[in-house]
Amino acid sequence: MQRQEHWNGVYDTRNEQQVSWFEELPALSLRMMESAGLTPDTCVIDVGGGCSRLVDQLVARKLTCLAILDVSGSALRQAKARLGDAASIPRWIEADVTADWSLEPVDIWHDRAVFHFLTQPDDRSRYRSRLLASLKPGGTAIVATFALHGPEMCSGLPVQRYSAETLSAEFMPDLELIESVPQVHRTPSGGTQDFVYCRFRRVL
Repeated sequence: MQRQEHWNGVYDTRNEQQVSWFEELPALSLRMMESAGLTPDTCVIDVGGGCSRLVDQLVARKLTCLAILDVSGSALRQAKARLGDAASIPRWIEADVTADWSLEPVDIWHDRAVFHFLTQPDDRSRYRSRLLASLKPGGTAIVATFALHGPEMCSGLPVQRYSAETLSAEFMPDLELIESVPQVHRTPSGGTQDFVYCRFRRVL
């Protein structure tokens, strides 16, 4: 509950363009999804999707097998309000990714900036379990975290920073690294944050 209260507090006091991770167009996420074979028939879950604009792009691409998971109900409500009638398309899951929730296995698991908040080994272990329970054999996991020179804190919380190699080690041997891409994200306030994006394939 503590994690949920924290993130509801963030989204109750800021709109989507006032948070440091805001992207008008999640171009790198979309490019990696396309590299993984994204089509209108692809099933996707966006973990920590909150009020990210990724869901808008996926709905525009005619995906109907789509789930958005976030611990913050406030973030999900903002996203639904923005989408209007299209909000009926995704499945909205208000849950901590490390808790008990279920979903039919998907083709693509996407997480931009959730995993790096899991600084405790038990939380990371539960995350891996949920990922493996939710991703089809041969499916794709796209995980983006702060890079080694990225921020040490975000929204008042400590984070775990990664290189492509250390992030890959968190998911071996179940996932194999297909590609990694560094990104310098410019925040709405004009600052920069170093990210690393990794695309994995679930080993059969």
